[in-house]
Amino acid sequence: MTELLTTKQVQDRLQVDRTTIYRMLKDGRLQGVKVGQQWRFPLAEVESLLSGTPMPTSAREAPRLSKEILPIQCLQSIQDVSAETVEVGAIITDTSGRPITEISNSCAFCNLILSTESGQKACIESWRKLAEQHEKLPQFSTCHAGFQYARARIEADGDSPAMFVAGQFFTSPLDPAVRQAQIQQLAKKHGLDAAELAAVDRPQHILSDKAQTKISRWLQKLADTFTLISLERADMLGRLQRIASISALAEERV
Repeated sequence: MTELLTTKQVQDRLQVDRTTIYRMLKDGRLQGVKVGQQWRFPLAEVESLLSGTPMPTSAREAPRLSKEILPIQCLQSIQDVSAETVEVGAIITDTSGRPITEISNSCAFCNLILSTESGQKACIESWRKLAEQHEKLPQFSTCHAGFQYARARIEADGDSPAMFVAGQFFTSPLDPAVRQAQIQQLAKKHGLDAAELAAVDRPQHILSDKAQTKISRWLQKLADTFTLISLERADMLGRLQRIASISALAEERV
């Protein structure tokens, strides 16, 4: 699996300043991948500069992200552990709101809604709306069930095939009468028992301003981590495909 270097690591290896690194990116002497606001550089690319041997064009193609390239089992495991630790519900979806991973640490209230077909569609629509946000950083919004949630994009070079979503909490105290009316509407819409839905509601799960800031940072950092893991997998699969092509060509010549 290809190692991706930070800008500082490339500076140390090439013994140049940050401005020179960006100049090399601009004129094509160096190739990298932008993850969020940070650049990452394939180790092989940097080593080719040090050796003075230019890499072939085919070998210099930067790994690209797609929904299909995401290492789902790996991301699911990280998502499960982190969501439980932070005490929020979490899921990875594509930009249409369709789930890519199974939802982690989901509360009983949301599980009841998700047990219905109409509830699943309503959740997907809420997730889809997050993809329409123009802001780069996570922004809290209200989902169809009244909870707060936010997203961080899993992206590289502006290509965002997926989002990491966290939610199922509140950011301010609820008006009991308003919440009860909302529960009645949700129960009617999704064919659920209102008393059962109210019994598993958790209006006390309120995040302080400090906790909200931490959640935003956690979301973005984890999404960037998912991006790096996925880019390395994309690069590895690309190399395996090239090896397979070379092997097939060699067999044809025999």
